[in-house]
Amino acid sequence: MATKVAETQAGGGRFVLGPGDPGDCFTPEDFSEQHRLIAQTAEQFATQEVVPRIDELEHQNFDVTRALLKKAAELGLTAVDIPEAYGGLGLDFVSSTIVYDRIAKYASFSVTFGGHTGIGMLPILYFGTEEQKRKYLPKLAASDWVGAYALSESGSGSDALAARARAELSPDGKHYLLNGEKMWITNAGFADLFTVFAQVQGDKFTAFLVEKSFPGVSTGAEEKKMGIKGSSTRPLILNDARVPVENVLGEIGRGHIIAFNILNVGRFKLGAGCAGGARNTLAEAIAYAKQRRAFGRTLAEFPLVAQMLAGMAIGIYACESAVYRTVGLIDNRLAGIDKTAPEAGTAIRKALEECAVECSIVKVFGSEMLDRAVDANVQIHGGYGFVQEYAAERAYRDSRVNRIFEGTNEINRLLIPGQLLRRAMKGELPLLAEVQRTTEELMSGAGAGAGSDSGPWAAETAQAEGVRKLGLLLAGAAFQKYREALEKEQEILAGLADLISITYLLQSAILRARKHGGAAAPVMAAMTRALIAEQMDRAEAIAHLLLPRLAEGDALRAQAAMARRLLKRELSDTIAVRREIARAVLEAGRYPLG
Repeated sequence: MATKVAETQAGGGRFVLGPGDPGDCFTPEDFSEQHRLIAQTAEQFATQEVVPRIDELEHQNFDVTRALLKKAAELGLTAVDIPEAYGGLGLDFVSSTIVYDRIAKYASFSVTFGGHTGIGMLPILYFGTEEQKRKYLPKLAASDWVGAYALSESGSGSDALAARARAELSPDGKHYLLNGEKMWITNAGFADLFTVFAQVQGDKFTAFLVEKSFPGVSTGAEEKKMGIKGSSTRPLILNDARVPVENVLGEIGRGHIIAFNILNVGRFKLGAGCAGGARNTLAEAIAYAKQRRAFGRTLAEFPLVAQMLAGMAIGIYACESAVYRTVGLIDNRLAGIDKTAPEAGTAIRKALEECAVECSIVKVFGSEMLDRAVDANVQIHGGYGFVQEYAAERAYRDSRVNRIFEGTNEINRLLIPGQLLRRAMKGELPLLAEVQRTTEELMSGAGAGAGSDSGPWAAETAQAEGVRKLGLLLAGAAFQKYREALEKEQEILAGLADLISITYLLQSAILRARKHGGAAAPVMAAMTRALIAEQMDRAEAIAHLLLPRLAEGDALRAQAAMARRLLKRELSDTIAVRREIARAVLEAGRYPLG
């Protein structure tokens, strides 16, 4: 069931070239009836099966964990991505994203579930041989076996290619002998199959499918973690582990292709899980604010508390708008691909590579948005939010790891402009021509906003265009000044990444509102306008930070003037808009859009 998205927005990264069209943007309001049933099933499973067993899971009763994974499999939730030929459902990327989003009622189980169904299964689906797929995928899809992904090491972390684990071919040529230790492996305490990365002959980074039962495979003790205590996190120890040669995944020396593309999926689905986690957090905050009384009224009646609730809703709206726009792009690229065909892995890899920028944006924004939401929830709970009796305390601790998972947010901020430039240099994205065109346009005194467009969202579209053009202007100035040395200017690259991300977030929210936010959805329009005000302020602060590093004297004054022109906007009563959002949130008793 492929999601229908127009061809014009098929390629990832193209949002930097223009404002886009509502018809090209997939949104939660575009869910099919099947999508809605999947959402209902996943949410009911999390609410009725997972949440009642949180205490057992927090104490690491992994028999319960495996039983829940088996129950999820019986409902089809673990097999959404897997083709029918290998025991799965073979549904679209929207469906699997919905599952990640709606199952996020308890962070530890979400991490376990993602470690199994995402980075645990997908390397085999996308890069395995036919024999490997038929041997392993049915067991994993049914949760008879649990999967795990072993990439990180104590000395490498985000620098995955610096792995020290070694793989040497045995004298008889039938096995690889793996030696080393992998760290922070989700599901390691009860996983049956690990995707392990090691260096063949010292410098050929390669992936292997390693069964727990293979000789020489063991795990260390559970890590004592700040949060996600209900998930298993252990080192994987390889001591002359005997791995059959037929268990090499992909090609010798090409493990980086698997690692990076699976991380793209992990980043994207992490963003979806953050949206779901924040939605749950908002519901908890609303319930507490409505019943807790102080000074003769409920907390919900205090405007500053209401502003916090509104801020949480705005963040969720921005995140899910970007998540589902991205999944529409991915599904468009995957449309028509037979996932059981021998060449499917290559086609899927190319689709994921094209959307790598969007995946990083969703991961960074989603993880930071959720951190703000759980922090606000603790604040609303006051002293009760600081004690373990209330879920607010656990959610606060659990959220923190998301900014580290799947490449730290700092690494992802460096990846965003780097990935765009890489696509441009390969001729896949006319980025450099757009930078030059925009710079020349602005130097001539024109180019602010979206031109003469008219309509109910013209002003907002113009504001998003101002941020987009500001990002291009500053990117051009940065490259002109630093050239090859720009990679050392990480603060500049991170600032550019944030401007690129703001552009994507604003576009996604505006396109969604233009498509569905008419008179019947006033809260969507309000959240869009509140998001624009918030992110335009952020863009202005980034410009103030970067401009003095890029120019000085008359050049600095000229570029600052252009930045002011691009970000110029009429002041509006944002307090009133956010009060309107808070009213909608409190009336609904939850996130108001579903």
